Amino acid sequence: MQHTRRTVLRLARALVPVGLGLALSASGAFAQDYPTRTVTMVVPFSAGGTTDIFARLLAEKLTKSLGQPVIVENKAGAGGNTGSDTVARATPDGYTLLMGTIGTHAINSSLYTKMPFDPQKDFVPVAFAAGVPNVLEVNPQKVKAKTVQEFIAEAKAAKPPLTMASSGNGTSIHLSGELFKQMTGVDMTHVPYRGSGPAVNDLVGGQVDVMFDNLPSSIGQIRAGTLRPIAVTSLTRSPALPDVPTIAESGVPGFDASSWFAIFAPAKTPKAIVDKINKAVNEALAEPAVKQRYAEVGAEIRIMTPDQLGAFQKAEQEKWAKVVQVSGAKVD
Repeated sequence: MQHTRRTVLRLARALVPVGLGLALSASGAFAQDYPTRTVTMVVPFSAGGTTDIFARLLAEKLTKSLGQPVIVENKAGAGGNTGSDTVARATPDGYTLLMGTIGTHAINSSLYTKMPFDPQKDFVPVAFAAGVPNVLEVNPQKVKAKTVQEFIAEAKAAKPPLTMASSGNGTSIHLSGELFKQMTGVDMTHVPYRGSGPAVNDLVGGQVDVMFDNLPSSIGQIRAGTLRPIAVTSLTRSPALPDVPTIAESGVPGFDASSWFAIFAPAKTPKAIVDKINKAVNEALAEPAVKQRYAEVGAEIRIMTPDQLGAFQKAEQEKWAKVVQVSGAKVD
């Protein structure tokens, strides 16, 4: 009897590597076949904004490289939390992805008193999509200022205060403005929208006065002359607007509030699938046509592995937690 038990145990131990190998083999085969149907990339903001721009550009490239349709679905609300939570709760099979942002995965966890998801525990990082500066821009019919110092003086004298549009509470666009208010003593009334698209439309239409928008979603209006750029929020000037100074060099030293966008999947999505998507995204970012498009809108390309993106996202979350704390901004 004892001999038989030892034999069974030895056999069980011998089969463990076999079973593990079969599981890994099945996972690899699953990834090799992936995708076999339509993949949905959720944009947690309205259509027309910067998040939407990058999602649609990469979705088009992924459709070609993965051999199945990759469609974009806009689910705006709660500073990106609504759409993000939808993905966090989705089946982790690679068929539901999120175009996350600095807001959804670095800022909101400190800004919102109640978060429906954990940016690190409920997601797996997939691929970095783009880095962009924000741009302090005004409606030229409503604001006379052409420099940062002129804008500060005009804003301080404005009664009632100037209205400051954003793509939603807690987004980098919102916090860029809050950081500017904090560092300059300017008072502006925040007007949140459900994405950059409608906010820019109202800025052009004169319903609001100023915005710290992501450069890609406003650069067309800037070049058309319907919006006036005052300065960019990054520490260095944007190649897309080389004549526009930074806020830091314009008398507000140390000001830095750049945005970024990245693809995330629900936690427990198989690593082989994550790696396959990462490879496809990075190959798309290396294409000359994509590089040119990014340069046109002032976006920065960074090639990252999923692990590198995870480390970057964690560092950004810690950085912006301090900014939110100092600014005193909170959303219930």
